[in-house]
Amino acid sequence: MKLSLTLSNKTYQVLYDQAVSIAIPLDFNGPQPNHFNVPLASSQTVETTGFIGDTRRGGSCNVEQLSLTPHCNGTHTECVGHILDKRISVANTIKECFIPAVVISLTPQKAGLCPDHYRPPLEATDSIIDLASVVDRLAHIPDEQLAALIIRTLPNPIEKQTWMYGHNDQPPFFSIDAMAYLLKRQVRHLLVDFPSVDKMYDEGKLTCHHRFWQIPEGKHESSSVSHVHHSISELVFVPDEVVDGFYLLNLQIPAFKSDAAPSRPVLIPLESV
Repeated sequence: MKLSLTLSNKTYQVLYDQAVSIAIPLDFNGPQPNHFNVPLASSQTVETTGFIGDTRRGGSCNVEQLSLTPHCNGTHTECVGHILDKRISVANTIKECFIPAVVISLTPQKAGLCPDHYRPPLEATDSIIDLASVVDRLAHIPDEQLAALIIRTLPNPIEKQTWMYGHNDQPPFFSIDAMAYLLKRQVRHLLVDFPSVDKMYDEGKLTCHHRFWQIPEGKHESSSVSHVHHSISELVFVPDEVVDGFYLLNLQIPAFKSDAAPSRPVLIPLESV
């Protein structure tokens, strides 16, 4: 079987047999990433009268109760409901099945070396995704390919998959300037390998979340200009063997009635015909 697509008068072969998941496998009984020191994701055997959900203990099958916090326990996708009073489901906001996507790699910069801005004001030691770096990587990428953008930060050690992000480990985040540029380029789905597009301790402003979804800062209601079908995926992991370039993205999300859910973003390579 062969699949192909045409975008902006260019035809590509879809290499579906080379698809790669960029989700961090969530080990409920082992090391796992964590944000804000929330309880670790965990599993517990279901036990009721006359039933044990563990074949190792004599049960007929394995049945576990899983506990997790999607925003903090691993790869997840969130929707505009993350910052609204109205409860909106992530499963209902993402309509696309295959999304043109670009992978880029960049090194976060120290805020003191950049002219970029943020609210609250940047500290010199903040590590940011800055405007100049994003423009440099995307300047020659056509808008048609940028429905989704996946950012791999450098360096890219395998240990990222189990990092505990806490008080002494401040992850990178977007400057206002860089986020404004992504909106100008019409990015609808943003995927990053750190825990939040905003600063970890930002006085609760979530400045870049508000900008991405076009919700006024300090407000929790959408309007006719809000980007209600855009998504943010955080804590992905892009293996080194995935080269920067153009892909199809299949953003796999369970049908959770929640503003966020664990997700499995899959990148499908493309080859020019």
